[in-house]
Amino acid sequence: MRGLSFTAGETIYENALTGEESVKDWRREGEVVTRTWENKLLLENKLDPDEHGDHAHWVLWCPADVPDKVIIEWEYYPIKEPGLCMLFFAAKGRNGEDLFDKSLPERTGYYPHYHSGAINALHLSYFRHKHPDERAFRTCNLRKSYGFHLVTQAADPLPPVEDAISPYQMKLIKYNQFVQFSINDLPILEWTDDGKSYGSVLHGGRIGFRQMAPMVAAYANFSVKKAIKN
Repeated sequence: MRGLSFTAGETIYENALTGEESVKDWRREGEVVTRTWENKLLLENKLDPDEHGDHAHWVLWCPADVPDKVIIEWEYYPIKEPGLCMLFFAAKGRNGEDLFDKSLPERTGYYPHYHSGAINALHLSYFRHKHPDERAFRTCNLRKSYGFHLVTQAADPLPPVEDAISPYQMKLIKYNQFVQFSINDLPILEWTDDGKSYGSVLHGGRIGFRQMAPMVAAYANFSVKKAIKN
């Protein structure tokens, strides 16, 4: 499916993310701080990573349960690093449950809950500036769970915070077995799931933002639209 192109159709969910009030109905897992910054949503950690380690990270889930064949777009403003930013998508329980089903174990932002717990999901890491080796050789990573499967990676064009000229226009397309990601209309990665190597193709589900502390970033103009194959 490499080289396919898509057009945005009907809007499924839209949120300008103008500040903390705009995400009152979003689901929080872990200790996330929401603030309003220049009429945008600013996100950061509440817990000190020096004290709480990997338990200082968090996930903020969009309330919409979206179908497959979608274009997900948002504006991204990196403000303070080190850290890592990620988008979960196509997230459901491993038996097809809604991600928020009360029968699923509690999740607290601790990463093993998401890659080796009770859910399936795709994970896009697009600002990997947390550890020295990530900053020395910068990549965007796409993983699939259940399991910690790195299915593809590509070069990350995002600069350090001090060199950033925000916003960065992020676009993620999920269309059946096909995933495509671009920044500022620059194609970054594509992947076609064969439905065998890492389990069945994932369809529909929830979308969530994740940051690894002490990252601070802002977001705006988040939308999910139907993807129409050209």
